[in-house]
Amino acid sequence: MTKIVHCVGARPNFMKMAPVMAAFAKHPDRFQQILVHTGQHYDAKMSDVFFDELGLPKPDINLEVGSGTHARQTAEIMIRFEGVIEQHKPDWVFVPGDVNSTIACALVSTKLGVKVAHVEAGLRSRDRSMPEEINRILTDQISDLLLTPSRDGDANLIAEGIDPKRIKFVGNVMIDTLVRLLPEAKLRWPGLQERLNVSKPFFLATLHRPANVDHPESLRKLVDALNKVAEIHPLLFPIHPRTRSRIESGTLSARITLCDPLGYLDFVAAQSETLAVISDSGGVQEETTYLGVPCLTLRSNTERPITLTEGTNRLIGERIDSLVDEVQKVLATPRRTPSPALEYWDGHAAERIVDVLSEIV
Repeated sequence: MTKIVHCVGARPNFMKMAPVMAAFAKHPDRFQQILVHTGQHYDAKMSDVFFDELGLPKPDINLEVGSGTHARQTAEIMIRFEGVIEQHKPDWVFVPGDVNSTIACALVSTKLGVKVAHVEAGLRSRDRSMPEEINRILTDQISDLLLTPSRDGDANLIAEGIDPKRIKFVGNVMIDTLVRLLPEAKLRWPGLQERLNVSKPFFLATLHRPANVDHPESLRKLVDALNKVAEIHPLLFPIHPRTRSRIESGTLSARITLCDPLGYLDFVAAQSETLAVISDSGGVQEETTYLGVPCLTLRSNTERPITLTEGTNRLIGERIDSLVDEVQKVLATPRRTPSPALEYWDGHAAERIVDVLSEIV
């Protein structure tokens, strides 16, 4: 029996680990699983609803770390997670993505001699001003098994001197979740539309990255640009708590519908129905690529370049003043037919992860 501890801490982790845990659960005679929630995202709207909708089991352990600076949050996770490892003595620790929980749990496990598997390894933005980039680089260096979502991830890791034997291209586990739940999500649209009083055609926006929302001048420019976009068609804006606290009252157009953060199913429903998504999220770049929905990313770089070369993503960067022009280009371009054409973005990445680990153990 191989004992696995899965570590999650933030919303993107939940979408990645749900299919992985489900795939391992099909082999109860070979794998024992323990789910640890670090509590990095602790608001029910940002956490609990995702467990329910994704079919994730309730965490066996919740470290309840909460918010804090990067240093304090990472350190607190390490301190509390060390006891988990010492108590349960797992054979493997699975860490997804690039949040503080990822690097914290990987560091503790490695130092205690427990093997680490990094789900979604090898992604690089080449922007070390992003905390996530530091987390990705360090986690990949110390992990024993690097499970990549796309071929560029393999190339990045090999270029950094990582032994190819540690690298396994398995595909995109986030797309596993999207494939499984897309039919159910689409059924949510009529109710969501009525509840939020949103009519088609509309745009969808999300903002949460500190570079966009923590600096008043940057946020002011973004709000001005979104107001101009809303003059073309109404805009639905599920607003992150970080962003809500920083937007001055009265500065948003009446054509922008604000709502609380949406659960996974509702957000996928909105993505499926919108003209285009305006966002600074990494996962949204992947989901919109699969759905064939245009995505205008409010960043200067992306760790997911495949969404630019083979998907529907466009980087806006610091050209905020050009957002309206980019929106107009989207409207003038024929809509892509949704297609799971990207290699291994097919809903079976988690099954390949089980196959990989089965060969090792």
